[in-house]
Order: sequence, then structure tokens, then C-alpha cells
Amino acid sequence: MKVKLVNNGGVVKVVKVGFSWTTFFFGFFPALFRGDLKWALIMFILEAVLGSFTLGIGAWITGVIFSFKYNNIYIKELIEKGYTPVSQEDKTILQQEDIITRAR
Repeated sequence: MKVKLVNNGGVVKVVKVGFSWTTFFFGFFPALFRGDLKWALIMFILEAVLGSFTLGIGAWITGVIFSFKYNNIYIKELIEKGYTPVSQEDKTILQQEDIITRAR
């Protein structure tokens, strides 16, 4: 399921809600390509540190956890930067997924 978000400048971003298959398969690279340097660095450091102590298994586990969480984190940060849902349907989807509250 995807939602469209728009900022005051008219820039529209289409973002997938829910599980991130790209993060599952490619780790921190999707965050890096989206320009989300903070979370790319956090994922890279966690995967490197945990992977080095567990012969790579820790990096895999970290990747699975971020696969479930990253898209929601990314949407919340876009909303904090001033992006808003384009349509009422997009807003309803974000409310159902508990990304935004009903009061917005």
C-alpha cells in the first residue's frame, strides 16, 4: 500500500506503508538512496557492529527488524519536515497504520 505526501513547495513523494522489501534485501542502501542519511548511518553502524560479533547473523537480524519499521520511520520524518497526505484516502491509511493521529 502506498501513500502520497506533499510539502509546501509542491514536491510529492510516494511512499510505501508497511514492510520494506528493499530494506530487507539491501539493508541500509534504500535509506541512503532516499537521502535519509541519518537512518542509513544508524542501520549501517548497527549492522556492522552486531554483524562483527556474530559472524553476520546480527546484521541479518537487524535488517529484518528494520524491514518492518523503516517505512514508518521514514513517513514520520517526512511529516515532521512538513509533508502532508495528498488525499483523504492517504490520510486514512496513515491513521489506520498509527503513523498519524486522528487529530491531524
